[in-house]
Amino acid sequence: MHMSDTREIKAPRDLVWAAILDPEVLKQCVPGCTEMAGSPEEGFEASVTQKVGPVKATFKGQVTLSNMNEPESLTLSGEGKGGAAGFAKGGADVTLTDKGDGVTELHYEVEAKVGGKLAQLGSRIIDGFAKKMADQFFTNFQEAVEGPSDPEAAPEAEGDAASDGKKKGWFKRMVSS
Repeated sequence: MHMSDTREIKAPRDLVWAAILDPEVLKQCVPGCTEMAGSPEEGFEASVTQKVGPVKATFKGQVTLSNMNEPESLTLSGEGKGGAAGFAKGGADVTLTDKGDGVTELHYEVEAKVGGKLAQLGSRIIDGFAKKMADQFFTNFQEAVEGPSDPEAAPEAEGDAASDGKKKGWFKRMVSS
């Protein structure tokens, strides 16, 4: 299963690069992620609980970063085993392009595969689920960096940004404090 998309993130490219390497950001962005530990150099270990159709499973697995060309591109690869439910593995080639004015274009190409009981659910269910997971990950990532699209849902900004009445993503707040 293959898919791709492009998003514009209202943040400088170096901030977007730092966010995609941060295990706390990754944990917040992966739907169903309950734990994430490790480093960009050695990879991350993750635990993710998801329900795909009638099958609910907790996947334990690894996420590795490769082809790192700071701050332009990298590959995120993950593989998880969900016991009797089977396995899931996939990767995303991510490209970051500086669009100027503090905007970064994030383009991703995702490839996903499943096996075991999950594979028996049929390609329509699996393809829809994989697309939903990828979209949710990158939506969560965009909100972590630039703040939610609904400003009312955002936590109050602190310091200078608060005096301007602006709300920021939690990663921006963390980096700027």
